[in-house]
Amino acid sequence: MAKESSRREKSGAGLARCDWAVSSGSDLYREYHDTEWGVPVHDDDRHFAFLTLEGAQAGLSWLTVLKKRDNYYRAFDGLRPERVARYNAAKIERLLADPGIVRNRLKVESTVSNARAFLEVKEEFGSFDRYIWDFVQGRPVKNRWKSIAQVPPRSELSDRVSADLKRRGFRFVGTTIVYAHLQACGLVNDHIVGCFRRSQVG
Repeated sequence: MAKESSRREKSGAGLARCDWAVSSGSDLYREYHDTEWGVPVHDDDRHFAFLTLEGAQAGLSWLTVLKKRDNYYRAFDGLRPERVARYNAAKIERLLADPGIVRNRLKVESTVSNARAFLEVKEEFGSFDRYIWDFVQGRPVKNRWKSIAQVPPRSELSDRVSADLKRRGFRFVGTTIVYAHLQACGLVNDHIVGCFRRSQVG
Protein backbone atom coordinates (compact mmCIF):
# COMPACT_ATOMS: atom_id res chain seq x y z
CA MET A 1 0.00 0.00 0.00
CA ALA A 2 1.31 3.44 -0.86
CA LYS A 3 2.38 5.51 2.13
CA GLU A 4 0.06 8.33 1.18
CA SER A 5 -3.00 6.14 0.72
CA SER A 6 -3.59 5.43 4.39
CA ARG A 7 -1.92 5.19 7.77
CA ARG A 8 -1.93 2.20 10.05
CA GLU A 9 -3.25 2.91 13.49
CA LYS A 10 -0.95 1.50 16.17
CA SER A 11 -3.79 0.97 18.60
CA GLY A 12 -6.41 -0.12 16.07
CA ALA A 13 -5.43 -3.72 15.39
CA GLY A 14 -3.36 -2.60 12.42
CA LEU A 15 -6.37 -1.40 10.45
CA ALA A 16 -5.65 0.91 7.54
CA ARG A 17 -7.76 4.05 7.52
CA CYS A 18 -8.22 7.18 5.45
CA ASP A 19 -5.36 9.48 6.39
CA TRP A 20 -7.58 12.29 7.68
CA ALA A 21 -9.09 9.96 10.27
CA VAL A 22 -5.81 9.54 12.13
CA SER A 23 -3.69 12.53 11.24
CA SER A 24 -5.33 14.72 13.89
CA GLY A 25 -4.71 12.17 16.61
CA SER A 26 -8.33 12.59 17.74
CA ASP A 27 -10.17 9.49 18.96
CA LEU A 28 -13.44 11.29 18.17
CA TYR A 29 -12.41 11.77 14.55
CA ARG A 30 -11.30 8.16 14.23
CA GLU A 31 -14.54 6.87 15.74
CA TYR A 32 -16.57 9.06 13.37
CA HIS A 33 -14.61 7.65 10.41
CA ASP A 34 -14.96 4.06 11.61
CA THR A 35 -18.66 4.09 12.43
CA GLU A 36 -20.44 6.86 10.52
CA TRP A 37 -18.64 8.50 7.62
CA GLY A 38 -19.83 7.11 4.31
CA VAL A 39 -22.53 4.84 5.72
CA PRO A 40 -25.63 5.27 3.51
CA VAL A 41 -28.21 7.37 5.36
CA HIS A 42 -31.91 6.80 4.69
CA ASP A 43 -33.39 8.71 7.60
CA ASP A 44 -34.72 12.22 7.09
CA ASP A 45 -33.84 13.48 10.56
CA ARG A 46 -30.22 12.37 10.11
CA HIS A 47 -30.07 14.10 6.72
CA PHE A 48 -31.26 17.31 8.34
CA ALA A 49 -28.81 16.94 11.21
CA PHE A 50 -25.89 16.46 8.84
CA LEU A 51 -26.94 19.43 6.69
CA THR A 52 -27.16 21.59 9.80
CA LEU A 53 -23.78 20.54 11.15
CA GLU A 54 -22.11 20.81 7.76
CA GLY A 55 -23.47 24.32 7.37
CA ALA A 56 -22.19 25.17 10.84
CA GLN A 57 -18.77 23.92 9.80
CA ALA A 58 -18.29 26.63 7.14
CA GLY A 59 -15.01 28.35 7.97
CA LEU A 60 -14.27 25.88 10.78
CA SER A 61 -12.91 22.34 11.06
CA TRP A 62 -15.22 19.32 11.08
CA LEU A 63 -13.59 18.23 14.32
CA THR A 64 -14.70 21.47 15.97
CA VAL A 65 -18.29 20.79 14.94
CA LEU A 66 -18.15 17.14 15.97
CA LYS A 67 -17.18 18.24 19.46
CA LYS A 68 -20.29 20.43 19.54
CA ARG A 69 -22.66 17.87 18.00
CA ASP A 70 -24.28 16.78 21.26
CA ASN A 71 -24.87 20.43 22.11
CA TYR A 72 -26.61 20.93 18.77
CA TYR A 73 -28.97 18.05 19.44
CA ARG A 74 -29.73 19.52 22.86
CA ALA A 75 -30.16 23.11 21.70
CA PHE A 76 -32.15 22.33 18.54
CA ASP A 77 -34.70 19.86 19.95
CA GLY A 78 -32.94 16.78 18.65
CA LEU A 79 -32.39 18.48 15.28
CA ARG A 80 -35.87 17.45 14.21
CA PRO A 81 -36.87 19.70 11.32
CA GLU A 82 -40.55 19.74 12.28
CA ARG A 83 -39.63 21.43 15.56
CA VAL A 84 -36.87 23.68 14.26
CA ALA A 85 -39.14 25.01 11.51
CA ARG A 86 -41.39 26.53 14.22
CA TYR A 87 -38.66 28.57 15.90
CA ASN A 88 -39.35 32.27 16.27
CA ALA A 89 -37.11 35.29 16.75
CA ALA A 90 -37.02 34.87 20.54
CA LYS A 91 -35.83 31.28 20.21
CA ILE A 92 -33.12 32.35 17.77
CA GLU A 93 -31.87 34.94 20.25
CA ARG A 94 -31.67 32.28 22.96
CA LEU A 95 -29.68 30.05 20.64
CA LEU A 96 -27.26 32.86 19.90
CA ALA A 97 -26.52 33.05 23.62
CA ASP A 98 -25.72 29.34 23.83
CA PRO A 99 -21.94 28.78 24.04
CA GLY A 100 -22.36 25.12 23.13
CA ILE A 101 -23.08 25.84 19.46
CA VAL A 102 -21.52 28.00 16.74
CA ARG A 103 -23.03 31.37 17.58
CA ASN A 104 -23.18 32.82 14.11
CA ARG A 105 -26.47 34.57 13.39
CA LEU A 106 -26.58 33.67 9.71
CA LYS A 107 -25.90 30.01 10.46
CA VAL A 108 -28.53 29.83 13.20
CA GLU A 109 -31.15 31.63 11.13
CA SER A 110 -30.38 29.42 8.13
CA THR A 111 -30.97 26.32 10.26
CA VAL A 112 -34.52 27.51 10.84
CA SER A 113 -35.20 28.49 7.23
CA ASN A 114 -33.56 25.27 6.03
CA ALA A 115 -35.90 23.27 8.26
CA ARG A 116 -38.85 24.90 6.53
CA ALA A 117 -37.39 24.24 3.08
CA PHE A 118 -36.61 20.68 4.17
CA LEU A 119 -40.25 20.07 5.09
CA GLU A 120 -41.34 21.41 1.71
CA VAL A 121 -39.07 18.89 -0.01
CA LYS A 122 -40.54 16.12 2.15
CA GLU A 123 -44.04 17.16 1.17
CA GLU A 124 -43.17 17.18 -2.54
CA PHE A 125 -41.18 13.95 -2.70
CA GLY A 126 -42.54 11.98 0.23
CA SER A 127 -39.19 12.20 2.00
CA PHE A 128 -35.99 14.19 1.76
CA ASP A 129 -34.19 10.86 1.50
CA ARG A 130 -36.00 10.01 -1.73
CA TYR A 131 -35.23 13.45 -3.12
CA ILE A 132 -31.48 13.36 -2.41
CA TRP A 133 -30.90 9.74 -3.45
CA ASP A 134 -32.63 10.35 -6.78
CA PHE A 135 -29.55 12.36 -7.77
CA VAL A 136 -27.52 9.11 -7.76
CA GLN A 137 -30.36 6.84 -8.90
CA GLY A 138 -30.43 5.23 -5.49
CA ARG A 139 -26.89 3.82 -5.70
CA PRO A 140 -23.75 5.26 -4.07
CA VAL A 141 -21.06 6.67 -6.32
CA LYS A 142 -17.96 4.63 -5.50
CA ASN A 143 -14.74 6.51 -6.24
CA ARG A 144 -11.29 4.93 -6.36
CA TRP A 145 -8.98 7.50 -4.83
CA LYS A 146 -5.56 6.19 -3.81
CA SER A 147 -4.66 9.27 -1.79
CA ILE A 148 -6.57 11.75 0.30
CA ALA A 149 -4.93 14.41 -1.85
CA GLN A 150 -6.94 13.12 -4.82
CA VAL A 151 -10.32 13.55 -3.11
CA PRO A 152 -11.94 16.68 -4.57
CA PRO A 153 -13.69 19.37 -2.52
CA ARG A 154 -16.64 19.33 -4.93
CA SER A 155 -17.93 17.54 -8.02
CA GLU A 156 -20.35 17.96 -10.88
CA LEU A 157 -22.85 16.05 -8.76
CA SER A 158 -22.49 18.35 -5.77
CA ASP A 159 -22.78 21.34 -8.12
CA ARG A 160 -26.17 20.06 -9.32
CA VAL A 161 -27.46 19.22 -5.85
CA SER A 162 -26.27 22.54 -4.45
CA ALA A 163 -27.96 24.51 -7.21
CA ASP A 164 -31.23 22.66 -6.70
CA LEU A 165 -31.17 23.11 -2.91
CA LYS A 166 -30.52 26.83 -3.32
CA ARG A 167 -33.41 27.05 -5.78
CA ARG A 168 -35.61 25.52 -3.09
CA GLY A 169 -34.60 28.13 -0.52
CA PHE A 170 -31.82 26.36 1.37
CA ARG A 171 -28.85 28.37 2.64
CA PHE A 172 -25.30 27.36 3.55
CA VAL A 173 -25.50 24.65 0.90
CA GLY A 174 -22.65 25.63 -1.39
CA THR A 175 -21.16 22.88 -3.51
CA THR A 176 -18.33 22.14 -1.03
CA ILE A 177 -20.77 21.78 1.87
CA VAL A 178 -23.04 19.60 -0.26
CA TYR A 179 -20.12 17.39 -1.31
CA ALA A 180 -19.34 16.87 2.38
CA HIS A 181 -22.97 15.83 2.85
CA LEU A 182 -22.83 13.37 -0.02
CA GLN A 183 -19.68 11.84 1.45
CA ALA A 184 -20.92 11.71 5.03
CA CYS A 185 -24.30 10.23 4.13
CA GLY A 186 -22.92 7.59 1.81
CA LEU A 187 -24.18 8.89 -1.52
CA VAL A 188 -20.51 9.13 -2.47
CA ASN A 189 -18.04 6.57 -1.13
CA ASP A 190 -14.76 8.44 -0.79
CA HIS A 191 -12.99 6.03 1.52
CA ILE A 192 -9.66 5.64 -0.22
CA VAL A 193 -8.39 2.39 -1.67
CA GLY A 194 -6.85 0.43 1.19
CA CYS A 195 -9.10 1.83 3.91
CA PHE A 196 -10.80 -0.99 5.80
CA ARG A 197 -14.13 0.87 5.71
CA ARG A 198 -14.27 1.20 1.93
CA SER A 199 -15.84 -2.18 1.24
CA GLN A 200 -17.87 -2.21 4.46
CA VAL A 201 -19.87 0.92 3.62
CA GLY A 202 -20.15 -0.04 -0.05
